[in-house]
Amino acid sequence: MATQDDNTPVVFDEKATLLTKDGLRKLEEELESLKKVKRREVAARIKEAISYGDLSENSEYEEAKNEQAFVEGRILELEEKVKSAQVIKSNKGVIVQLGAKVKIKDMENNEVSEYTIVGSTEADPLEGRISNESPVGAALLERKVGDELEIVAPKGMVKYKIMSLSY
Repeated sequence: MATQDDNTPVVFDEKATLLTKDGLRKLEEELESLKKVKRREVAARIKEAISYGDLSENSEYEEAKNEQAFVEGRILELEEKVKSAQVIKSNKGVIVQLGAKVKIKDMENNEVSEYTIVGSTEADPLEGRISNESPVGAALLERKVGDELEIVAPKGMVKYKIMSLSY
């Protein structure tokens, strides 16, 4: 079970969008940009396309309407994520929880990797941010430095050792 700075248990709502403070800020920035900038750009494109006349054969109008539908759908999605956001608080402990930066060593080839465990919304494996729902992320949760673990990954069974942990 995750704990807060004062070691009280953290309860995550199943419907919550788990985010770091930075992840929530990025979603809010994207939402703001879509509402204030992109909506206006698309509306201007639609207005211009309408000025061309016959809408039945107007590809610019169709493209603009499709983009408008995409933008509005993304706005709804982001609003829901922001509304249900639950910010991950660092527990500064010795156990791997959401928000932890974990350095692990592959016991087979001695390669060391570093990952930050985040909610699925923020996951970006290329940036070293893995979801708590991924095989590696889920296996690391509730572990501590020195623990060795076996993970069934897409490439087969992998053995790791936790080298360090920070928040």
